[in-house]
Amino acid sequence: MSSWVSDAIQQIQADYNRSSDTHLFKVDAPALQHVDLYLKDESTHPTGSLKHRLARSLFLHAICNGWIREGKPVIEASSGSTAVSEAYFAKLLGLPFIAVMPDTTSSQKIAAIEFYGGKCHLVSDPTVIGEVSQGLAEETGGHFIDQFTYAERATDWRGSNNIAESIFDQMANERYPVPSWIVMSPGTGGTSATIGRYIRYRCVDSQLCVVDPENSVFYDCFMQGRRDLTLSCGSRIEGIGRPRCEKSFVPTVVDEMYRIPDAASLGAMRALEKVLGRRAGGSTGTNFYGVCMLAARMHVQKEQGSIVTLMCDGGERYAATYYDDAWVAEQGLEIEPYEKQVLTFLGEGRWEPL
Repeated sequence: MSSWVSDAIQQIQADYNRSSDTHLFKVDAPALQHVDLYLKDESTHPTGSLKHRLARSLFLHAICNGWIREGKPVIEASSGSTAVSEAYFAKLLGLPFIAVMPDTTSSQKIAAIEFYGGKCHLVSDPTVIGEVSQGLAEETGGHFIDQFTYAERATDWRGSNNIAESIFDQMANERYPVPSWIVMSPGTGGTSATIGRYIRYRCVDSQLCVVDPENSVFYDCFMQGRRDLTLSCGSRIEGIGRPRCEKSFVPTVVDEMYRIPDAASLGAMRALEKVLGRRAGGSTGTNFYGVCMLAARMHVQKEQGSIVTLMCDGGERYAATYYDDAWVAEQGLEIEPYEKQVLTFLGEGRWEPL
């Protein structure tokens, strides 16, 4: 093993040791006396999102396989957050980094990638970012790290402080320590695969619900039992949803799926701001709307238990999009009814269908 590889692995492990685990906090829902809702705040990672975990795992996986080498560029296909985290690790190791992203990616995410020394290669067709990334890797002699293929295999789903193990450890002293449901939205599908596998490995009585945004094929692939479906457009909810069924998505560990309208995702996101006093990103809104749907069902059926989901990233990256009323109107999204629906449910326990 070369000295560079040894040093690179030690630097990544040192970064891990410097980062304490993310916080799990309870959502205030006065009307739900027997259903507790939790958010695990992944926005507190050094690069501000859940993808910090994934980027760390992907770099270790590629280095240990001999794919990432000293001085060679690292290329990724990403709508933003993964690329931000990977740019951070590339800088840590002194490697050039190129992110291939849709040209609709928020300017805040582009700025964050460039802050860590990465370069952004923007494309107009979001369905070809993988092919463009592979082409750049061949041209530069670098490595296409390919989160959409390797996310589910780069993370040790049995433990090693993965996201699932962390959730169960932090829930240990809560009123309902074993969650009835864990809710996750798929980007690569890697996080839902880790959670679903860990639930089975631990033999616990929890279920995994995956919530998919509009303009994404994961839901249809799950419902139809197919992996060959494709779309010609990308998701408006950055970081989740895909126009094809990625290799890292493992539908056999998913218990239930919902498709969440984009307006509902953003309405739930805005409602969370009022409840938490802080801003989350759009994918967190997708997650939380799914949480409310499940909680409403449990509430009506007089079931007791807990539901856990993730705050994937903070809202500061979306000031010019999801939190800009003009942008929302331009997209033709009516988010106010969904915001009111979520707030009414949390405060009064009534889930009013829209």
